[in-house]
Amino acid sequence: MFRAIRKKINEIDCSATEALLTSNRRGVLAMNGDNGYPYAIPINYFYDSETQKIYFHGAKAGNKVDVLKASDKICFTVYGNETIDDSEPWAPYVQSAVVFGRCHLLETGPESIARLKDFAMKYYPNEELVDEQIAHAGRATQIFEITIEHMSGKQVQEK
Repeated sequence: MFRAIRKKINEIDCSATEALLTSNRRGVLAMNGDNGYPYAIPINYFYDSETQKIYFHGAKAGNKVDVLKASDKICFTVYGNETIDDSEPWAPYVQSAVVFGRCHLLETGPESIARLKDFAMKYYPNEELVDEQIAHAGRATQIFEITIEHMSGKQVQEK
């Protein structure tokens, strides 16, 4: 159902792909937008390696919510881990991960608050600050969950 990476020599294994998803802080979420146009936005996210799901937060209303209610199919892309080979410093190596899956809104409740905390711990300096922010604004925040159907990763030299 999903295409394989064309140049197998560039493919990175699943553990390297998951490491990229775990370590990076931002990615681009692409959805089926209005009138047949793609809709892609940058997001902060949290990858849960145990459940192999991706979580992000947003408002409870708006274009993203409307688009996802119309079609839950998404593509999520992360790139980074740039490295430089001293023999060719002008042409870095970069890794990328591409995820296909389904995205839905988590119902407000203990699970969504737990996922919000997991997400926030990736970005805030300490748990006390996370707890304060959740107490202040947690109920107004929507948590989205991406169930991964296919994921691939690769490394290419940009030359």
